[in-house]
Amino acid sequence: MLDSTTYTPRLKAMYHDSIRAAMMEEFSYKNAMQTPRLEKIVLNIGCGSEAVNDTKKAKSAQDDLSAIAGQMAVVTKAKKSIAGFRVREDMPLGAKVTLRGNRMYEFLDRLTMIAMPRIRDFRGVPGKSFDGRGNYAMGLKEHIVFPEINFDNVDVNWGMDIVICTTADNDAEAKSLLKHFNMPFNS
Repeated sequence: MLDSTTYTPRLKAMYHDSIRAAMMEEFSYKNAMQTPRLEKIVLNIGCGSEAVNDTKKAKSAQDDLSAIAGQMAVVTKAKKSIAGFRVREDMPLGAKVTLRGNRMYEFLDRLTMIAMPRIRDFRGVPGKSFDGRGNYAMGLKEHIVFPEINFDNVDVNWGMDIVICTTADNDAEAKSLLKHFNMPFNS
C-alpha cells in the first residue's frame, strides 16, 4: 500500500511544477494563488427506470461507482413521489461520489489516459460544456470503459455524469487549465 504522507499524484505534481507557471504566463497573473486549480470532481450514475423496477440496481450502481472512484459512493434517493414515473419518496434511484485532493487527481489521470482512449469512436470531448463559471460537465454512455469494472460481472451498462469544478473565474481559464491536464477537447 502507498504511503499517503509521501505519495503525490502525477497530475498534482505536474500542476505545481509546470502548469501553474504556464497559466501565470498565459493569463499574466501577478500572484501564484490567482491561478485556477481543480476543486473537486463529482461522479453521478442515475439508474432511471431500472431502479424503479428493481431497487437492487441502485446498489449495483453504487458498487460500480465506488470501484471507479476509489471511495464509497452514496445512494441518491427520490425527493418526492411522482406517480407517472412510479417513483415513491426515498426510493433509491442512483449513486454519486465527490472526489477531492489526491483521489481527484488520480481519477482525472485515469479518465484522460486510460478510460477515454477506450471509448468507441472517440474524437474528443466537447469544448462548449462549461457553465460560465469555470466548471466543466461531461457524460459517458458506458461506465465499463474504466479498468476497475469487470465486463463479466456487469448486468447493466450505466451512463455516467462527470462534473469537474475549478476555481477559475471564466470558461477560458478553466478550458486552458483542463487542456494543461491533457483533457482532449475536440473544439
